[in-house]
Amino acid sequence: MTPITRGFRGRRPDVDPSRIPPGQHHERGFPVLTAGPTPKVDTATWTFEIGGRTDRDAIFTWQDLMALPQETFTVDIHCVTTWTKLDTGWTGVSVDALLDGISPRSEWVTIRSYGGYTTNLPLADLTDGKAWVVHTFDGEPLEPAHGGPARLLVPHLYFWKSAKWVRGLTFTPSEEPGFWEENGYHRRGDPWREQRYWSD
Repeated sequence: MTPITRGFRGRRPDVDPSRIPPGQHHERGFPVLTAGPTPKVDTATWTFEIGGRTDRDAIFTWQDLMALPQETFTVDIHCVTTWTKLDTGWTGVSVDALLDGISPRSEWVTIRSYGGYTTNLPLADLTDGKAWVVHTFDGEPLEPAHGGPARLLVPHLYFWKSAKWVRGLTFTPSEEPGFWEENGYHRRGDPWREQRYWSD
């Protein structure tokens, strides 16, 4: 007869597995992954520009950004390198607020960063409460290594779409793949559909 130890039911998972997309693992830290050097961006000279195919262009200074309605929220983030970090806290300005009063004339957006990085998204992935320009992480100013002073945050997509050191949105006539998209990554990047690479 096999002995039975009453009360032992095995180790419970430390997180709800339904929150982890397929192919991902739970990460408690915050890994730093960058394709190039970290640019030095001073808030005194930082600007965020919206242009391209719109009814008008707009330029926001750091003071302008801080004067807009601020949102503090908690979301899960997912990196294409297979880590998922749960319950991350951010403060920033929604892309909806930045686009208030601007009428885009295209459904395609190129996101531009200090340092030359670009990524692309359909406008639908940036609006209706889906994306923010964030400047605070867990109550502290966003560190340069994580994209400070400000990065885009698009938490429903893989994290390479959440461009670090963001400096603007350009509405383009058609889809223009960005840095990682030109180097084999998926053009949209939905973690729940494992859209990691061109073939996915």
